[in-house]
Amino acid sequence: MPEEIELDPVDIITADAIGKPGERVFYIQARKDAEVITLVLEKIQLQSFTMGVEQFLKEILERFPNLEEASPDFNEADMHISPPVDPLFHIGDFGLGYDTDRDLAVMVARQITMEEERANEAMVARFWCTRSQLNALAIWSHHVINQGRPICPQCGEPMNPEGHFCPKKNGHKKH
Repeated sequence: MPEEIELDPVDIITADAIGKPGERVFYIQARKDAEVITLVLEKIQLQSFTMGVEQFLKEILERFPNLEEASPDFNEADMHISPPVDPLFHIGDFGLGYDTDRDLAVMVARQITMEEERANEAMVARFWCTRSQLNALAIWSHHVINQGRPICPQCGEPMNPEGHFCPKKNGHKKH
């Protein structure tokens, strides 16, 4: 039986990255009182999750038009992850849910597994949060993602400070 962690509701939910651009490790962290749960994920997962959150919040407002829009406000000091940064697991996939009675969203993260037969043993973390907290997570995640290496306008790949071999230039010029 998989281990399941649930913070209901969280005080803070955030994402952050540690390391220099090109070598960063990305995290999601949720805190409730003294309990801190940190999970590790890939940058592309955070990008996809952020886009999913934006669509999810939009769909909630379409289904429940009497709800107020989720506030985009947050305190930047609260959005940085805090020690200890000891990830519980590496995220394999995400899900989002919404409890209409409590007006709370839930982010469900499942541990990545390498073997099919062990998939039912994967750890699961559920972080219940307000729509505003989820919106703040998405906005902050965009900020974290954009602190990385600049993107080449020609090919869309990250550019390193020492140069970039751009396939769109057929190798004729480094950017």
